[in-house]
Amino acid sequence: MTGDRKHRRCVLFDWGDTLMRDFPEFSGPMATWPRVESLPCAREALDTLRSRGWLVVVATNAVDSDEAAIWEALQRGGLGDSVDRIYCFRNVGHRKPDPAFFDFVLQDLRLGRSEVVMVGDDFDVDVAGANAAGLRAVWLIPDSEQARSAGTHRMIRDLASLPDLLERWESERT
Repeated sequence: MTGDRKHRRCVLFDWGDTLMRDFPEFSGPMATWPRVESLPCAREALDTLRSRGWLVVVATNAVDSDEAAIWEALQRGGLGDSVDRIYCFRNVGHRKPDPAFFDFVLQDLRLGRSEVVMVGDDFDVDVAGANAAGLRAVWLIPDSEQARSAGTHRMIRDLASLPDLLERWESERT
């Protein structure tokens, strides 16, 4: 539990193709790419979540970017002021879907598994990985007709629908 912590619930966001568009034609740290952009409605979704008391955290396997470079890319994409924390492979030492990645984040944030939801575009890494670590997850699948649903995850087509989905999911749990 969070004890005296301000936030009692947290959303972990994957970075590439979840919050920021991943351009496969560019290499190296995203902050140095000639073009950097956030996904549609990302800023609005993050700001809405934060206004509703959610802690907004980036949880990424990025190998080319350290935490400072991720902050710089988020700033360039207009999301830097909408994110509270960043956890990346370089500062965690583990990669999703390894449960050790999620355990590190939970311990550092001093949050319980029931207080955290992972959002990402990769079903196996973000969703199944989070579920295996005991976390709920949301699968962002904007261009897919795939459907995999379970009690421990939900699906969305766009980030605009995320805040209301999370509020409904939270109310179902109480």
